[in-house]
Amino acid sequence: MFIGHYSASFVAAAHPRAPRLGTLFIAAQLVDIAFFCFVLIGVEHMRMVPGMTAMNPMDLYDMPLTHSLLGASCWALAFGGIVWLALRSRPAGMIAALVVLSHWVLDLIVHRPDLTLAGGPPPLGLGLWNHPAIEMPLELLLAFGALAFFAAKTRPVSNQGRWSLALLALALAGFQAINWLMPQPARVVDPVPASAPLLALLAYAVLTALAWWTATTRRLSTSSRPAA
Repeated sequence: MFIGHYSASFVAAAHPRAPRLGTLFIAAQLVDIAFFCFVLIGVEHMRMVPGMTAMNPMDLYDMPLTHSLLGASCWALAFGGIVWLALRSRPAGMIAALVVLSHWVLDLIVHRPDLTLAGGPPPLGLGLWNHPAIEMPLELLLAFGALAFFAAKTRPVSNQGRWSLALLALALAGFQAINWLMPQPARVVDPVPASAPLLALLAYAVLTALAWWTATTRRLSTSSRPAA
């Protein structure tokens, strides 16, 4: 799952005590941001294996610090604590932590059994990456259904408010299309070149920047929220 993870960000951003959308975009992908950084420095590992799943060749065979439930919970607590201190708002910190943790829950739906509870057996994953006819519409429904919910709960404060959300939607669709249409490798690639995690981190950065811009151009229709 890629853009489907941002569904939690859009829904959470509609809460009057939540952090801004850019912060929540970081929260939604924090587990993967940490994973790809760890891949770059050799702390966690992956390889590309043709046909690993119907949709994704990634063999995520070593990621206990990020993609175990225990690890994801620690990242959630840490990020939530940072947001709490930065905004002086316990609800904002709790919302941010829940968005971080949602990443593991959504991954559980699509991953083959490569997730864990605490870094060891049993491996977990329902494997929807092997069922594109189910996974693809589900991901689009999650991402764009949540975006529509966010749009309905907010209003533009300038002309940019309409364009920013439209550009964010186009960017989400474009990056997801690249993710789906990228051809699988012809052979096993182990270790993966640095370009693979770097491209993923670049995509997260671009989407987060667009989400931050969107948050500056739209406000909740009612109530108020802390600045972030």
